[in-house]
Amino acid sequence: MPATKKPTTTTRKTSVKSASATKPAVRQIKGELARLRIKLRAYDHKIIDNSAHQIIDIANRYGAEIIGPIPLPTEILKYTVNRSSFVHKNAREQFEMRVHKRLIDILNPSQEIVEALRELNLPSGVDITVKI
Repeated sequence: MPATKKPTTTTRKTSVKSASATKPAVRQIKGELARLRIKLRAYDHKIIDNSAHQIIDIANRYGAEIIGPIPLPTEILKYTVNRSSFVHKNAREQFEMRVHKRLIDILNPSQEIVEALRELNLPSGVDITVKI
């Protein structure tokens, strides 16, 4: 019988960085960082990128720390429709809509940033959601 090998285990040294050293804290309400989370949704990727650029320009103007824009996965909605209801029953057409999403975090927003974002006029195809 052949001899079976025992698996050998090796130990590796990994450097563990503390979370406070690498990432800033997320919230500061009563001693923690405050965060303004902005989610953008649009059907056209050019419009949503321009809107994200406008929001980042406003935050940079007031000296806020920004995380993003982070592109989130594109939501694809597919629809299948009969071409003809009677003669060509098996002929079908497929359509799709793509919903592009972006996420922007503003850390420690001041009151001026919030007021400037309220007065911001975005294009009509952009849906914006703001959470504090």
